[in-house]
Amino acid sequence: MFWPVGTGDSTTLVIDEDVVMQIDLHDMAKADQDDTPEVPVVDELAASLPMVDGNPYLSVFALTHADKDHCLGFADLLTKVTIGELWATPRLWREYTDNPDGDGLCDDARAFQEEAERRVEATRKAGGDPGSGNRIVVIGYDGESEHAYNDLPSAYLSGPGHSICVLDGHDCTGRFEAFIHAPFAADAAAARNETSLAMQVTLTDESGHAGKLLLFGDLAHDTIVKIFSFSEQHERPQYLEWDVLLAPHHCSKYVMYLRSIEGDDVYQGDVMDFFQKHQRPNAVVISSSAVLPETDEPGNNPPHRKAANRYKELVDELINTMSWLDVNEPSPVVFGVTADGAAIVRDELVEVSANAVLAAGLTKSATRRLGRIAAAATLVARSAAAARGTAAPSDQRTGPERVQQGIAADRGGESAPRTAVGFGG
Repeated sequence: MFWPVGTGDSTTLVIDEDVVMQIDLHDMAKADQDDTPEVPVVDELAASLPMVDGNPYLSVFALTHADKDHCLGFADLLTKVTIGELWATPRLWREYTDNPDGDGLCDDARAFQEEAERRVEATRKAGGDPGSGNRIVVIGYDGESEHAYNDLPSAYLSGPGHSICVLDGHDCTGRFEAFIHAPFAADAAAARNETSLAMQVTLTDESGHAGKLLLFGDLAHDTIVKIFSFSEQHERPQYLEWDVLLAPHHCSKYVMYLRSIEGDDVYQGDVMDFFQKHQRPNAVVISSSAVLPETDEPGNNPPHRKAANRYKELVDELINTMSWLDVNEPSPVVFGVTADGAAIVRDELVEVSANAVLAAGLTKSATRRLGRIAAAATLVARSAAAARGTAAPSDQRTGPERVQQGIAADRGGESAPRTAVGFGG
């Protein structure tokens, strides 16, 4: 699920009813107001996550990098949700070494770093697994700096070329894989954006259908080209495939343009060639950003119309999170993997499921369309599995019909769960 949060990233992955992962967070203060289209992601998570020991439980929180539009609201999340495991990169340790007072870091970035350091120390004291709520995985290498995380056991360290399938002690092999592409060790001292955690996430359903997402944080042209070139040279093209590309840096033109000495934008076709070469059928690009502008003004921050136009040459559909389904009340973009394959959950299917959720009283915020659709996303994933178990191979029912009947089957007739768990699948 890609949340409508303005220009920023908030991505929720639901592996099953117990294991939910959050990648980045952008929870703006104005999102708490009823008349704004942005979503209060922290509140939605706190209300919908699975409960463990009486508290909302988030298996993993991964921060791609410490810019405000990727970590805003983390301190609040930490007070409302139990986070089993944290994924961090070395960049913040370096920034704290260079700036002990945390200059240039927002309050939520500092809160994240303090929590990361607490978990590193808890792991060192435990001499191994510190248990859920204290776990951390440091992703990346910084050979120029020595920090406490350097002597962590290998189970708590990762980096480019490695896959992660265990999420806070839950072995998700065969259902979830995060292949790490970056940050590269050589970029440890680069600008913060270029130290972003980058990965391919693969979600696989029970029948073996897989959906693949490329998540590049705020990387720009040179590092993205390095990722593709490196994996091709090492003969692992399977880790470059994608059904969904989250447009790097919120649809920034600097993914495919470089600035000349004269100040002109010079198109770089190599990165677009890489994207095209490794995209799968019906691939979609998602811009997690404010509504795309009609034209670009000099000096404007992303999103950039110039980048959007290039992505539209690549795929049939570019989805903007702040205008999905309804620009005045945007819905989360839900990507699902079912027996029909990997695809965006479309308007009709979402609305049918949302109505079923409302009728069953499965969400506390029944008056909020967003709350209904967020809850419906889980039922889409759960009911699809139920429908597959009862449907004949020649099943000709429409997607909405399958979901309606699947929801009924999943509810066990009249026995419905009182609250929805998680989000998309």
